[in-house]
Amino acid sequence: MWIPIQLNENSAEPLYHQIESQLRSLIISGQIEEGTLLPSIREFASGLNCSVITVRRVYQDLESEGLLRTKQGTGTFVAKVGTSQREVFRREAVEEALSHAVDVGMSVKCEEDELKELFLSILKQKYRPEKEEGEA
Repeated sequence: MWIPIQLNENSAEPLYHQIESQLRSLIISGQIEEGTLLPSIREFASGLNCSVITVRRVYQDLESEGLLRTKQGTGTFVAKVGTSQREVFRREAVEEALSHAVDVGMSVKCEEDELKELFLSILKQKYRPEKEEGEA
């Protein structure tokens, strides 16, 4: 199974964290469904051009979060993610991203009102791009 993970080797974010956060998002969003057999640690590491240790850590972390389950001799599968758990993960992911965006804004001396204005502008662009063209 091919898993759409994009790695940025120039990022300050460690590879395992990039893999873990993207795989978590794919599971939580339902893009990788419950019961799906994931590639073996070796296969996944080879496909991502990273170490087996990195992928093992990702699988272990996500298993401890309850997103993956490993059956000895069979492989690693996506665990059942309940609706309430999915909502918690979804909310945490968005909060983390927004918090990071605010930190970046603060680091370049944006004022609170400026950040709100930028946020609302981006929301409009992302959710209603066709209206932007027709508006004056």
